[in-house]
Amino acid sequence: MSSELNKLSSYKPEEIPSAKGYRFAIVRSEWNSEITNPLCDGCIKTLVQNGAKESSIKVFNVPGSFELTFACSELVKTKNFDAIIAIGCIIEGETRHFEFIAKAVANGITQLNVLRTIPVIFGLLTPASQQQAIDRAGGKFGNKGVEAAITAIKMVALKGRIRKRKFKILEN
Repeated sequence: MSSELNKLSSYKPEEIPSAKGYRFAIVRSEWNSEITNPLCDGCIKTLVQNGAKESSIKVFNVPGSFELTFACSELVKTKNFDAIIAIGCIIEGETRHFEFIAKAVANGITQLNVLRTIPVIFGLLTPASQQQAIDRAGGKFGNKGVEAAITAIKMVALKGRIRKRKFKILEN
């Protein structure tokens, strides 16, 4: 979702399918918890506001962002969830560690989406500074956890339409 007036979490509620009856897993990195906790809270609040029951949302903690992919992969295998949301925050530092971890997580989440049958949502912040992270975790640019929740709902609904063949094929 692109920003509207620099408010990244802006969306039209009437365009969001209902999350009623869906089950969601959120995998949250404990590293940078001052950022990942509000992201997770925004995610849960948005899922509930859009019809998900709190009891159908399970949160799993992992030590850092690198571990998001493993936990998401294991949760996909359970087939207990309709979508999995990976939430983490890697703040750029003075070494290349940031680059390696960010690429590894992005590639891992991509592979899960290509090889598995459950959408895994990329809710990883990769800001250049602590302030940029705060601005995107409920600060002046909204909450990227909200966007991750909306994306999860939309992807579950899209998967359902595709599986039921409820879409129009456009002819040229």
